[in-house]
Amino acid sequence: MDMDQAAVFLAGSILTMLGIVVVVAGIVAVNNLISKYWKPVRIFTSDSWSAGPPERFAHEHEIEKVAPMLDQNNKK
Repeated sequence: MDMDQAAVFLAGSILTMLGIVVVVAGIVAVNNLISKYWKPVRIFTSDSWSAGPPERFAHEHEIEKVAPMLDQNNKK
């Protein structure tokens, strides 16, 4: 009787894991099809909670381009 229960448990475990693998493969396939036509959905990322475009810091070479214009505005 114990061997029958063990066999049923083993078969059930294997079939459950195969089912999970099939479901995950289906989700990946659908995601790959959808990603060709729509932007990916971003949940729980920093840019998913902002209303506008993401903010960024200026790079050093950008600041060097703008600095002379700022100096001219301060002299007026």
